Amino acid sequence: NDLVDHKIDMAVARTRSRPLPSGRVTRLQAKIFIVLQALVGAGVLLCFNWFSVVLGLLSLVIVAIYPFAKRFTDWPQFFLGLAFSWGGLMGWAGLTGSLSLAAVLVYLAAIVWTIGYDTIYAHQDKEDDALIGVRSTARLFADDTKIWLCGFYSVMGLLLAMAFGLAGVSFPAYLGLLAALALLAYQIIVLDIDNPTQCLALFKLNGKVGLLLFAGLLLAIPFA
Repeated sequence: NDLVDHKIDMAVARTRSRPLPSGRVTRLQAKIFIVLQALVGAGVLLCFNWFSVVLGLLSLVIVAIYPFAKRFTDWPQFFLGLAFSWGGLMGWAGLTGSLSLAAVLVYLAAIVWTIGYDTIYAHQDKEDDALIGVRSTARLFADDTKIWLCGFYSVMGLLLAMAFGLAGVSFPAYLGLLAALALLAYQIIVLDIDNPTQCLALFKLNGKVGLLLFAGLLLAIPFA
């Protein structure tokens, strides 16, 4: 992504200091690092069943498309969600050697969650993006961002609740989900899309949203 966005990152104030645009890392060094990461990733992937191996390889198609998405669509955050959320499928496949509706619902929930939090993130750069022609949901939603976030996070909660029901998880998981949704609601309430510092802080808060979901599922294990 940074290789593809090298020139764009040089034109955006927030990303100008990243390793590639700042010159601290050369493009050749970055490519070597990518190859090394791919080899390590392949080594991990080959430890799984063959269904998971094929599923993991399929994700590379989306990974390859994502860096270019901001050039041809106002929804690059959707493609980011497709790539980032693939673990929702891989975890289930790694354990069972197959997929289920519950896993697909987790994947879809993670996609809409990603669109939401990365929209907040993208509001940091909307002025620079407008000048250089980079497209994003932040620019698309503009002043209606909070309305869209309400929709995305509501759908996320519904999909996860359905996935939990299909998977037969117990009540602590639902408590974790409610706590996560409360934290997402807080983000929407306080969000100021014209405050880049706050947008970054709220974006980072999604790590705690994930932690609450994880904690709920972990605590549900003894009740299974």
